[in-house]
Amino acid sequence: MSAIHSKQPQRSLDEYLADLAVDVLIDEADLSPKPGLVDKRGSGAHQDLHLGLMHASALSLWPCFRAMAEAALSEGEVTQTLREALGHIGREGEQEMLRVTAGVNTHRGAIWALGLLCAAAAQDSRQLTASNVAVRAARIALLDDRAAPVSNASHGAQVCRLYGVHGAREEAQQAFPSVIHHALPQLASSRAAGAGEQNARLDALLAIMSQLADTCVLYRAGLEGLHCVQSGARAVLDAGGVASLAGRRRLRELEGDMLRLRASPGGAADLLAACLFLDRLQPGLPAQLGSL
Repeated sequence: MSAIHSKQPQRSLDEYLADLAVDVLIDEADLSPKPGLVDKRGSGAHQDLHLGLMHASALSLWPCFRAMAEAALSEGEVTQTLREALGHIGREGEQEMLRVTAGVNTHRGAIWALGLLCAAAAQDSRQLTASNVAVRAARIALLDDRAAPVSNASHGAQVCRLYGVHGAREEAQQAFPSVIHHALPQLASSRAAGAGEQNARLDALLAIMSQLADTCVLYRAGLEGLHCVQSGARAVLDAGGVASLAGRRRLRELEGDMLRLRASPGGAADLLAACLFLDRLQPGLPAQLGSL
């Protein structure tokens, strides 16, 4: 039989979800022009990141995401055992990420968000609407990981204490409201308006930025930076979004302000990846994979 016509081996569910998680991380990194973030134009407000590093980091996480999905499939329901298995796998994935990036934190927040979503999707592949998957992920996130190191030294933890805001943990525990109530509706609205896929994704990012208390922004630029990001993102959307001339002008103004403040919306970028992940999950997945 010709190799061209030979049937490709079907992926298992855990492989499919890991592929999807890596794909959305790469798509998020490539999306341009993103204010303050690494994209195809350059490093944004960062000095230690570049696009090739973001790609390498994303690819290094494939075994981590697969193992998380596999653990959820094996456990079959939300349990303390599953929560702690995911925590252990996530910490191992983070160490591999840091090895690949020579110590640079590229995707710590994404390991948390996408890892939970991979596990939640794997647990019931017949119920893959965004809200269903987000609620299952929240049920997992609400459980404590008793094996997790006790530390308040992370940037996110410092900012949450200082400003009294919620971070990535609470976003997941609340079933990803920034994604479900802001990013996904904006993505659909911009697509329906004919904005084009890249512009629609940028609008979804801005919808997250407009309301998220992004701990990455707060750590780097304080409350001034957060207010700048939120109001600037709203201004772009109010002007017609990235697909409009007025919106593009507002986007350039926002980026100029963010570069001046060294503000980078890393938390919003992680949630955009989560948005793209949920957007691409298909209800017919079991039949497509032939694995269940």
